[in-house]
Amino acid sequence: MSQAIEGSARPVAPGTANEPTPPASEENARREDAATLLQRIARGNVLVVVLAFVFAFLIGSILILVASAEVRAAAGYLFARPADTFRAAWDAITGAYAAMFRGSVFDLQGFTRVREDLESRGGSGSYVWGPALLRGFKPLLETLTVATPLIIASIGMAVSFRSGLFNIGGTGQLIVGAVAAGFVGFAVSLPPVIHVLVCIAAAIIAGGLYGGLAGFLKARFGASEVITTIMLNWIAVYGLAYALTTSAFTGANKAQPTSPSVGENAVLPLIAGSQNRLHLGLLIAVLAAVFLWWLMSRSAMGFRFRAVGSNPRAAEVAGIDVGRSAIGVMFAAGALVGLAGGVHILGTEHRLTGNVAGSIGFDAITVALLGRSGPLGIVLAGILFAGLSTGGRFMESNQSVPLDLVQVIQALVVLFIAAPPLVRYLVGLRSVDRPGAPRARGRRAASPAAAAPAPSGSSAAPASSSAPEPRSAGTDTKGGTA
Repeated sequence: MSQAIEGSARPVAPGTANEPTPPASEENARREDAATLLQRIARGNVLVVVLAFVFAFLIGSILILVASAEVRAAAGYLFARPADTFRAAWDAITGAYAAMFRGSVFDLQGFTRVREDLESRGGSGSYVWGPALLRGFKPLLETLTVATPLIIASIGMAVSFRSGLFNIGGTGQLIVGAVAAGFVGFAVSLPPVIHVLVCIAAAIIAGGLYGGLAGFLKARFGASEVITTIMLNWIAVYGLAYALTTSAFTGANKAQPTSPSVGENAVLPLIAGSQNRLHLGLLIAVLAAVFLWWLMSRSAMGFRFRAVGSNPRAAEVAGIDVGRSAIGVMFAAGALVGLAGGVHILGTEHRLTGNVAGSIGFDAITVALLGRSGPLGIVLAGILFAGLSTGGRFMESNQSVPLDLVQVIQALVVLFIAAPPLVRYLVGLRSVDRPGAPRARGRRAASPAAAAPAPSGSSAAPASSSAPEPRSAGTDTKGGTA
């Protein structure tokens, strides 16, 4: 009898530390953890960016179908032979995106052609695979070349964005940096390494001073940096156009508005062979991304920049000079964008023209916003946008798809990323942006039951102060009409 009692489980008082957790509570805790994880994923930026590209490419596919002459011709007899229409639509979409991949990442046909040619000559091993892979990844090397100045300029934009200033002057700052680097490149003769460093330093200083001018106007006179940087863009554009009509920038060739080529000692060295345009500027872009991380996350200056951008009044109360910080922000942003102009002219262009900036200045704004003004995000976004550009040109020549379609896809990506609630709404995640909506529906559903009349013959219980009266539809918590 005593052994049976000792072998039985001892009763545990409720509320003590040794009380076992009911299995139902453990499962509820696991469900709550899973729900919390899903909420974090739904609220995260990664999901929004991925879905933004999915929706953008879906809409781009519709535009490809509209632009395809074969699809339109097959749609004319859709009900007679629907399979032809579906086949033409599939071929148009897959062909266009395959051409975009081939023109921006990897050229499988070029790789196969070089490999077979070398093998027919008796080659084997690395003698065959090395040149073949280099030919296959030639589009990717071109994408990295296009992305290099774009990434550097976007990093400059990110400095101003994270500091609360909206810098629209990327084009002007890039032109000024390119002019400074180009002029030193063809007008001054220096030893090889020193010449490149002096040209880059000139681009950084010129871009910083040009951006700092907008910061000075804001700190001294309260002028909006949006307006001043836009006006400074046009000053730089027309200033370059005038400079290319003078003998100082055109030299003996006054008939064409182009400058002489920069000296050989000022050209950035190639890093992937003479058949590719990829140059040492790619390393400068990586260093610029590391500098952005250090400046905004590890330096006292970056802390002041972010403090002024978050709350200028609080930063001023804490002893931070808001005006000086605005000048410093715009100087740093302009210096990085000017560096992009210098790398662009020394790496690929090699001479000044009226269209030397292209669309890099404005594309840098998009890339900085797409990358959330972070170093890694900017690098990935810059490579992606450059890939769309290089792949779009090949897609236009190979599949006759208009290049404007790529710009439409880029605009759609920015549109969706700028409106995360819209993206979540399209995939049925509205509750993430309105977490109180389900509870509100539950209260409305419970109200009619609470307000139902009592059965006849039953006595109504007196209202208690602890139990609130049922709310009728159209009234708020204070009893007023909604």
